[in-house]
Amino acid sequence: MKFIGIGYGSMVSSGRIVAVCSPESAPVKRMVSDAKDSGRLIDVTCGKKTKAVIVTDSDHIILSALSAEAISEKLLEDDKNE
Repeated sequence: MKFIGIGYGSMVSSGRIVAVCSPESAPVKRMVSDAKDSGRLIDVTCGKKTKAVIVTDSDHIILSALSAEAISEKLLEDDKNE
């Protein structure tokens, strides 16, 4: 099991990530709102602006202050190292 940093010392298992999205679109905003209402939202932004929304296979939604591009680069590096 490999972990990638998603900002401010927080990490997530790279194998559990289904999608990394920008938080700007209306469907993603609805998904975040629904996750918050049902207790599936994990906010690791430390009060900073949300720049990426990570969807996991356990249906949890993680908010990160790192950009979606930065997280995807880390995932690609992780794939190269395997």
